[in-house]
Amino acid sequence: MKIIIIGTAHPYRGGLATFNERMALQYVSEGHQVEMITFTLQYPSFLFPGKTQFTSDPKPDSISIQRKINAIYPLNWLKVGKEIRNKKADLVIFCYWMSFMAPCFGTLARQIRKNKKSKLIALVHNMIPHESSLIDKILPSYFVNQMDAFISLSESVINDINKFDKQNKPKTFTPHPIYDHYGDRLSRETALGILGLSTEFRYLLFFGFIRPYKGLDLLLDAFADNRLRKFNTKLIVAGEFYEDETLYRQKIKDLQIEPWIELHTDFIPNNKVNAYFSACDIVTQPYKTATQSGVTQIAFHFEKAMLVTKVGGLAEIVPHGLIGYAVAPQVNDIADALYDFFEHNRQESFEKNVINEKSKYAWNKLTAQINSLYNNIKP
Repeated sequence: MKIIIIGTAHPYRGGLATFNERMALQYVSEGHQVEMITFTLQYPSFLFPGKTQFTSDPKPDSISIQRKINAIYPLNWLKVGKEIRNKKADLVIFCYWMSFMAPCFGTLARQIRKNKKSKLIALVHNMIPHESSLIDKILPSYFVNQMDAFISLSESVINDINKFDKQNKPKTFTPHPIYDHYGDRLSRETALGILGLSTEFRYLLFFGFIRPYKGLDLLLDAFADNRLRKFNTKLIVAGEFYEDETLYRQKIKDLQIEPWIELHTDFIPNNKVNAYFSACDIVTQPYKTATQSGVTQIAFHFEKAMLVTKVGGLAEIVPHGLIGYAVAPQVNDIADALYDFFEHNRQESFEKNVINEKSKYAWNKLTAQINSLYNNIKP
C-alpha cells in the first residue's frame, strides 16, 4: 500500500515521535511505501512545559519525513490537506494524542477525504488527556467525525472514543508494542559505570517526563518506608520535570531520603536509555491515571520486572505476581510491593517470565490490526 502517517516525528522528541517512527519502519519492512508528514510548528513554546520540543538525535534512516503542518494556522491546514489529498494514498494514519490537535487534524482529514480513495484511520494514544479541560469535551468530536476507523493501545481509550463517535465506526485495540530500538541490554556494571552510579546499591527506576498524573509523589512516600532501608536501595528519577520541581525536592528533603535518591532530571537521550534500564532492578510506574505507557514497553525490551498501578491499561499487560506488581495507586500498596520484591528476591523469576510475555507485543501485530481495520472499511 501507499501509506501516509500524520503526526509528531523527527525533529520533535519524545515517546510519541518514537512510536510513530517505529511504526513507519515496521510498514517499510513489510514492503509498503511510507511517508511521514509532521509539523513545522507543533505547538507554541508557551504551551510546552519542557526545555525544548526538539531532539538532538539524528534523523531516522529509511523513513521519508516531511515537515509541512503548522498546527495553529488554518490556511496551512487547507493547503497541506489538499497536497495530501492529491497523493491519493491508500491509507492515511492520523496519530492523535491531544484535543489541541483536533481542529488541525480534522481539517486535514476533511480535505483528504475528497479524493474518495484514501481510507483514514486514527491511531489514538489518548482521547481525553490525563489533565482534562473544557476543550477536551468540545474539540475531539470534529476530529472523530472525519475518521473511518480507530485503533488504540488500551481498552480504556476505546471507551473514551465511544463518547464522541455517534456512528459506531469500526474500532479495535492492540497492546502497545515493545520499544526495541534502544540498543541491547548492558551488564549491570557497565550500565552503572556509564551513569556514574555505585555498584553497592540496588536500584529502582522512575523513567520519563515528570508530570502530576505519573505519581512520583506517591513513589517518594512509598520509598520512604523504613523497611526498604535494609536492602541498600536507591531510587533513580530519570526524566525532565514538566512541573515545578521544587515540590519534589522539598518532599525528598522532608522525607529525609536525600541520600537514597538519584535525580537525573534532564531529558534522557535515546543513546542513554539502555543504561538506565540495564542498571535497575525494577521499573516503577506509580501512575494516578493512565491509558497505556511506552515506559512499560521499554521495560519489556530490557526484560525488567515492573511495578505499575491499576489505572488505565497498565494492569492489562503486567500480570500481578508473574512479571511484577499491579497495585492500587496508594502509598502503602506501592511500599508493600517494593518490600516483597526485595525481601523475597523476586527479580530473577520475574525477569524469566518477562522473556515469555514479551513475544505478545511485536510490531507486526499492530500493523496487522490496522490492516484488518483497513480491509473492513467500506468504500
